[in-house]
Amino acid sequence: MNFKHFYFFRAFPKRRGIICYFLFICNAQNHSYGDNLMKQTKKFRQFLSPYLVLTAVVLFCFNSSVLAGELLVYSSTDADNLKYYMEEFQKDNPDIKVNVVRESTGTMAAKMMAEKDNPQADFLFEMAATVALNMEAEGMFHEYTPIGMDKIDQRYVDKSAPVTWVGNYGWAGCICWNRIEAENHGLPKPKTWAELANPIYKGHISMPNPASSGTGFLDISSWIQIWGEEKAWKYMDQLHKNIGVYTHSGSKPCKQAGSGEFAIGISWPGRAIKIIKAGAPIDMIIPEEGIGWEMQVVAIMSGTDNLPDAKRLMNWTLGRGMNLFGERQSIIADPSKVTKDPELPDFYDEVQAKLINNDFVWAAANKTRLVSEWKKRYDGKTEPKK
Repeated sequence: MNFKHFYFFRAFPKRRGIICYFLFICNAQNHSYGDNLMKQTKKFRQFLSPYLVLTAVVLFCFNSSVLAGELLVYSSTDADNLKYYMEEFQKDNPDIKVNVVRESTGTMAAKMMAEKDNPQADFLFEMAATVALNMEAEGMFHEYTPIGMDKIDQRYVDKSAPVTWVGNYGWAGCICWNRIEAENHGLPKPKTWAELANPIYKGHISMPNPASSGTGFLDISSWIQIWGEEKAWKYMDQLHKNIGVYTHSGSKPCKQAGSGEFAIGISWPGRAIKIIKAGAPIDMIIPEEGIGWEMQVVAIMSGTDNLPDAKRLMNWTLGRGMNLFGERQSIIADPSKVTKDPELPDFYDEVQAKLINNDFVWAAANKTRLVSEWKKRYDGKTEPKK
């Protein structure tokens, strides 16, 4: 294929490029360079029957029909939950094939911004609001008001008009505490964030990197909102001395605490509950100062080739999806759908009582600055990326 042929695949991204190429060949005689191109493609055109040409025209004109049944979904949510939710969506919508690409928050955000002018995904299923708000400002989301939006907590709804995203659930910070490891090392059980700066915990704490983990960022942004920047940075300077490793996943520190690799993992409650129920000797601590929280955002991507099915996924998220979120999450857009765990009857109320009044707009606007400062100070203890 020469450069002129390649141009059509670049000019018409995704699957449309193939159709446009067929049409271009069949009508090349109408262009100034058509004679030369006709010679190059003579054999191909002889092979191309009138029926195939007609099919190409019909498919091009009804592009949504070409792509019906397939969605490319990007996500930065917890891998286990993502797998479960997408499997359930496909059970409810067997005619739609879902292809999923998952990365940590920072990695996925960088990927999506790099693709901004030529978006590849059809749908964003769960990304931290403090990241997604910046994407909204870049015009990366398609305008759509999903069915059921009026029934959810309006803190989870895009405040701009028209609506381009909604939140489906939130997550917060917590401490995962391994009772056995703590006893082995003579560590006192902390009740506050501030206590983690005590030198007695040196080398015993794992925490997510806020540059690559949404959980990590909600931690540092909440400490700044609780104490103010000057005091918060001094706290993080002391905490850093006690950190064994910064991870790229918000779930990993609690997994590490559960396995005994570290006595303390700064993580999030959903992962803590799962590890506790799996039998690990973990206590979940909700620090007394309060806990930061984030919301997961879902949105249809601008430029999607399959808008009808993308809308189906959005509507499902606020419909049956909300029941599924309530089974696994404690902070969701429709609180009436939360299924309280009988083994942890007070957990939901405890978490709700400790949520800070998070300023998502401030956090989104300052994220680049805060993460840059954090990396300059502390990135040396971050685990290598695989």
